[in-house]
Amino acid sequence: MALEAICGMGKMPFMRRFDDAQSEWQKEQLREATSNFENPYELQAPPFERPAENLPKILAHCGIRMDFDHGTTTLGFKYRGGVILCADSRATSGQYIGSQTMRKIVELNDYMLGTLAGGAADCVYWDRVLAKECRLHQLRYRKRMTVDTAARIICNISTEYKGMGLVMGMMLAGFDDEGPKLIYVDSEGMRSHGQVFSVGSGSPYALGVLDTGYRHDLSDQEAYDLARRAIYHATSKDAYSGGIVRLYHINSEGWRNICNTDCSDLHDSYCSSGCPGNEKDPPNEGGPDKDTPCSSGWTKKKITEDNLQTKLATV
Repeated sequence: MALEAICGMGKMPFMRRFDDAQSEWQKEQLREATSNFENPYELQAPPFERPAENLPKILAHCGIRMDFDHGTTTLGFKYRGGVILCADSRATSGQYIGSQTMRKIVELNDYMLGTLAGGAADCVYWDRVLAKECRLHQLRYRKRMTVDTAARIICNISTEYKGMGLVMGMMLAGFDDEGPKLIYVDSEGMRSHGQVFSVGSGSPYALGVLDTGYRHDLSDQEAYDLARRAIYHATSKDAYSGGIVRLYHINSEGWRNICNTDCSDLHDSYCSSGCPGNEKDPPNEGGPDKDTPCSSGWTKKKITEDNLQTKLATV
């Protein structure tokens, strides 16, 4: 470059850098648009006043639809052995399946995890920002960031960008000085502590399984089985959930990735025999009180009652 400057070649148009061909206004716009590289909290806002109020009006006037279809299934619950997090791995946009290997459980530090639900770009970006803040907090104060502090950071971010199209529903789970924690935070600025959460389009199906089998005194293996079973039933009913079921366990020693199981393998485990309507399956060897995972026995009991009512009506 020094030789080019001495010879005067740097003044030739084809030797100029890209920055030299831009105006000062373009350079300023470029600096503002990429300011989040230096400060991740400085995202470029729409170029008009009060974007949270005026953006929906402009979109409605122009007929532009920003609400996109998205789906997932994530769950978490606390029990005597710590905290369980489980999620599928399918990423969709409407009817289009973009990925079957999406990692929806993010490792923030050695004792804290976060889940993704909603817009993949929003959740991944802010989870990375939160992971950086966790690391900086540990370097500054020589101790780990608590789950409450991490939830407060995400809650403040959601409140700041409320009304600007942020779509995010996250669970933060970890173990700190106060014990196991499970907190739900969404893009509306809501922050809630709880024992059992499920987020995503398949959450109603997962919550149905969790309400049936959850109790605080579960053993580790029972908790693993309950989480996998809930996600499996959600993926079998919800078209926007599927792929790989990832299971994590958090306790006083940190988090562990227990397993990553494909939904088809869980189908072979939970529905290979005893499903209602499958007459070719062998009878349940455990007796009437030992129902298979997919069969509660309610269907047979209901049919028997209906037959009895029919006979009484005939008599």
